[in-house]
Amino acid sequence: MTDYPQPPHVVVAGGGIAGLAAAWFLRDAPVSVTVLDGAPRLGGKLASSSVAGIMVDEGAEALLARRPEGTGLIRGAGLGEDLVSPGTTAARIWSRGAFHGLPGRQFMGVPSDFGELARSGLLTGDGLARARLDAELPATTLDGDVAVGVHVAARFGQEVADRLVDPLLGGVYAGRSEQLSLAATMPALAAAVPGHRSLAGAVASLLPPAPPPGQRPAPVFTTLTGGLGLLPAAVAAGSGAKVRTGRMVRGLARTANGWRLETGPASAPEYVGADAVILAIPARPAARLLAGVAGDASAALAGIDYASMAIVTLAYPEAAFPTPPSGSGYLVPAVDGRPVKAVTFSTVKWPHLLTGQDAAAGQRLHLVRCSLGRIGEEAVLQRDDADLAALAAADLAAATGVSGPPAAARVTRWGGALPQYTVGHVGRVARIRAAVAAQPGLAVCGAAYDGLGIPACIATAAAAARQVSEYLATRAGGRGTAGPGDGGQ
Repeated sequence: MTDYPQPPHVVVAGGGIAGLAAAWFLRDAPVSVTVLDGAPRLGGKLASSSVAGIMVDEGAEALLARRPEGTGLIRGAGLGEDLVSPGTTAARIWSRGAFHGLPGRQFMGVPSDFGELARSGLLTGDGLARARLDAELPATTLDGDVAVGVHVAARFGQEVADRLVDPLLGGVYAGRSEQLSLAATMPALAAAVPGHRSLAGAVASLLPPAPPPGQRPAPVFTTLTGGLGLLPAAVAAGSGAKVRTGRMVRGLARTANGWRLETGPASAPEYVGADAVILAIPARPAARLLAGVAGDASAALAGIDYASMAIVTLAYPEAAFPTPPSGSGYLVPAVDGRPVKAVTFSTVKWPHLLTGQDAAAGQRLHLVRCSLGRIGEEAVLQRDDADLAALAAADLAAATGVSGPPAAARVTRWGGALPQYTVGHVGRVARIRAAVAAQPGLAVCGAAYDGLGIPACIATAAAAARQVSEYLATRAGGRGTAGPGDGGQ
């Protein structure tokens, strides 16, 4: 009997969008792929469920339309016809008990136009006068990485940092601007700063020209009509990988021919052999797995903190609002002391969620998504679901005047979900990748590295798949028949 060589076996630890995308990018390679995930379902922070009979996302609800990694994967997975653009992305800031429009010509809250900043009414007179000093101050030299809030406050004053930049960063990272890295969260701005005397000038250099009158700019975000929670299953199916949920990876060790992963319950462990491994899991569990394999990477990963948060989705009859919700939602500065840090009017931002309802069955419902939880504010998340939903509803009522209890509520908790890109993050990631690259057949990907958004995670997955494919290709010539350490399960 002829003994045919087995294809190399790649194990992906983690079944979130990064891990599934890594399996997807290996689908045409001459390898077999197994995805292991400790959760009972795939998808990580991508999930959808019903609120008052309407399917709506529990986690990420949008992705950047201008980055091809996300939309490309969606189209490749057969969901391209379900892509939809938002009805509006006009967000506001609720501060000091009033709504303020986001200033035009700004970059993640960092302004470039002081006239627009003044018209927003967000700053006090003294705060606006201080912000204008950016044009007169000598150029600031960045000596390595710096916190976004620290740099912005030095140029524009503390009000701009607290009332404008901090809520935008808080909405993305659930972090604080005085801790988050400029180089990691706004790399384009960090690169532009040395070439401009003023920070406003650096921002202006990054902004596209305003579109001609009457022409709408290209949409920034997109989603799927059935929710982004549809994406994981489609990617998993298209990847051809073997997927095993409820199989947490508890150990990782080198063998003579590759890698051995310990999985399953600690009382009855199972072992999986692999020629290559991709770790698509959060930083802390990755650090534990790499402790005996790549010590420098383990130490750097252990230094990445995570913030917890909760999403409370509320459904209200249209008549409950004194005036119809407008705009995509609003952000709340941490200095205002409110528990809700961001609100999305889901049925306004995504009109298909409203127009798809059966008006004949009764009054249509508006869905409102409230985000709670910043780094250091975990105590609010200790409340039970009913209390947390009531807290969110009370905050929403204070801002919008909505009356009566919601018709339905859903609370989704994301414990330790959002990595914090604190000062020095870019250097940490470089050390992680260098230490991992020194281990043949090992790669990492996910939200801990180059961005929290879906396209950024997919980009890291593509790089990880390419890394292990190139490694396996270099050893293919003299490989011969696979041994137990190469692919046995």
